[in-house]
This record gives sequence, structure tokens and C-alpha cells, in this order.
Amino acid sequence: MRRIILLVVTLVLSLGLAAWSQEQPAGTEQKKTIKKVPVKDTAAHSGKEMYMEYCAACHGKEGKGDGPAASEFKVPPPDLSMLAKRNAGKYPTDHVTAVLRFGTEAPAHGTIQMPIWGHLFWSASSGDRTIVAQRIYNLNRYLESLQSK
Repeated sequence: MRRIILLVVTLVLSLGLAAWSQEQPAGTEQKKTIKKVPVKDTAAHSGKEMYMEYCAACHGKEGKGDGPAASEFKVPPPDLSMLAKRNAGKYPTDHVTAVLRFGTEAPAHGTIQMPIWGHLFWSASSGDRTIVAQRIYNLNRYLESLQSK
């Protein structure tokens, strides 16, 4: 199971990183190549590092849904900087936590919208629930800092 999860995450991140590294000058067109790259371990205490490594390829550096891999999905990634605005001005911590832990049912990648990071965090922390919770907490805090005012 762990190998399958890491393979799926590696494939998704590879798509994002390949798209990111293949930015073209205006007016030129080149076929995108998917390169396999290992999933990089990140510091559990750095929400920004986790976001930049795991999320920015699809959601963009500022969370606006405009990452270099966004154009490859059936449904564009959501603008994460508008989560609070779409939730009556309150950042939806519980909802984001659930999406990170369990995934979502939207069909951007075919069957799910994004990798289920809870599984990846579980594997990366050797099943230490405290570290998984720390990762999700810190990623939530970073996402909250990206919210439009």
C-alpha cells in the first residue's frame, strides 16, 4: 500500500515539476514530458516548505490555482487564497484538515482531485500520529496566511 501511495504521489508531483520546469517563452509550444522524481521529504515544522514542495505545482506559489501543472487537469485546482472569503471570512481549518487527511471526490485527476496527503504524511513519519498532526496543522497555518483580505 505504501509503495502505491508513493508511486501515485511521485507521478502527480512529477507532472507538476515537469510542467513547472518546462515554462516556455510566449509564442512557442513544446510537448510536456513527465519526469519521475522521488518525493522529497520536508520539515514537519514548516508549512511553507511543505506547501512549496507538495502543493505549489498545482495550486501555484500564492495558492491561486495557477500552478504550472494546473492546465493538465480536467478541473482546475481551486484558488486556496479564497478559502476564507468563500467561508464567510473564516478560514475552514476543519474542512482543509479533512481534505488533507482523506482527499476529496472532485474528478480533476480522473478519480480524485489531489493526492491524499494524510497517507503520505503517515508514511513519511513512520506512523507517528503526532508528526502527521503537526504537518497538517502547520500546512493549515501556512494556507491561512495566504488568504486574500
